[in-house]
Parts: sequence; C-alpha cells; structure tokens
Amino acid sequence: PNSVTEKRPKNNGNGGDIQPKRDLRRFVKWPKYVRLQRQRKTLYQRLKVPPSVTQFTQTLDKQTATNLFKLLKKYKPETSAEKKERLKSMAASGKTEGGKKPVVVKYGLNHVTALIEKKKASLVVIANDVDPIGLGGWMRARCRRM
Repeated sequence: PNSVTEKRPKNNGNGGDIQPKRDLRRFVKWPKYVRLQRQRKTLYQRLKVPPSVTQFTQTLDKQTATNLFKLLKKYKPETSAEKKERLKSMAASGKTEGGKKPVVVKYGLNHVTALIEKKKASLVVIANDVDPIGLGGWMRARCRRM
C-alpha cells in the first residue's frame, strides 16, 4: 500500500493531531451592555409584554428623529447667560412687557405630566430608554385620555 495516498484517520485525542478550530464566541465574556441588550431581546421574545412596555421597542426612524431634533433645537430653553442678557435689556429699556419669555420646550416628568393634565401639551416625546420603564409607561395612555 502507498502511504502517501492512503487515508489515515485523524487522532484528536491527547498528544495527537492539532485540534480543529472551534467557534468560541459563546464563551466570550461580553461587555455588560451587550449582555443586557441580548437578555432584553430574549425576554421580549419569550414573554407576553403589555402594550405600555412594548411602546418602548418602537423608535423613530432616522429621518423623523432628525426632524424632531431640529424642531427641539429651535425651541431649546435659554441658558442662564441668555436670560441675564434678556433681563438686562428689559431693565435698560424700562419695559416690563417688551422682553416676553421665549417659547421653549418643557421637560421633566412632573412638569410634563402637569401640562398633559391641564391639556396644554401639544407634542409629548418619550425616550425609548426610560429606566425603570414604569416611569414613562403610563404617559401615553394619559395623553390619549386628555
């Protein structure tokens, strides 16, 4: 028999041939944020999730988000330096009504809730990464009711 062409079974035991390469990605210690997002994904797949929680899985597409951020930037609250300047100019001109407060975005859970209940909120934006979810989960239902 010709030993060059003859097949010999591989010996993968101790001291034998080199072990074949294996996919070891399962055994990697992944960063905490990766583990969390994977656990969240499997939980959402396995559980019957209530609608108040499901709403946080649906986010805006990139174009809509860009438009929203442009709008929010237009109504960005004034800084303390800008407020100081506005009040100085009001005092210099002697007017009390001339420098009206600028229209700005209202933020904060309690403040926004109060505005919703007074029916003064025209657009409510809820972040999708609210933690714990219970904080923002009821806001959508309250907006619909008002």
